[in-house]
Amino acid sequence: MKEDIIFNLKQVHHRIEKACQDSGRDVSDVQLLLATKTVPADKIQIAVEAGENLIGENKMQELRDKDAELKNLNINRHFIGHLQTNKVKDVLKYVSCIQSLDRLSLAEELHKQLQKEGRNIDVFVQVNTSFEESKFGLPPADVIPFIKEIKKYDTLKIKGLMTIGLLDVEKEKMRPSLRLLREIRDKIYEAKIENLTDLKLSMGMSQDLELAVAEGSNLVRVGTSIFGNRFLGKEIWNENIAE
Repeated sequence: MKEDIIFNLKQVHHRIEKACQDSGRDVSDVQLLLATKTVPADKIQIAVEAGENLIGENKMQELRDKDAELKNLNINRHFIGHLQTNKVKDVLKYVSCIQSLDRLSLAEELHKQLQKEGRNIDVFVQVNTSFEESKFGLPPADVIPFIKEIKKYDTLKIKGLMTIGLLDVEKEKMRPSLRLLREIRDKIYEAKIENLTDLKLSMGMSQDLELAVAEGSNLVRVGTSIFGNRFLGKEIWNENIAE
């Protein structure tokens, strides 16, 4: 198991490096986030000991259940799944970033809890760039008004945009939904919203990371290509983020 995970990590990093080379980008501009939905803590620890430190979880229960084994490791945990407002208090115990901010009610609940704790948190605004009903995220046209609205919450530090691109057997059909996120970021820059000048893009998974890097991704969320296929039961696809 250890040898497989280490080998797979090297392969994924090689894919990222080649994608950067092919698109004329510096490899330091792209980070790997380990998507660890259903991945047990011992496997995550192998990857961390191999040099990884950015972890993404989809569910509060998994954050809690793995915490005892992971809390003393040098890691940075992000929440990348759909976040219900009634889980905000619990999720904030474990993470430094919420990548799935997609509605005002969630922003309000995060702000309220963070004020109580006297802290702030990094957030990515999730956008539905593939226009699929099965996916969460803001419609592209709503992103700029939403960002202007949540700017009033000083506990939320807007770091970027996140999307789950269209998945298709034909790779070029996946590209437009990835390119759209970059175009939305460009429109945010054009709108000259205060202090939003270096927004990161979180997009790209096992299937489409090369396309995502070519379209400007700064953070690729990879699980399957590192840890192998996992049984996901009957969970709906829009919870199945970053495989």
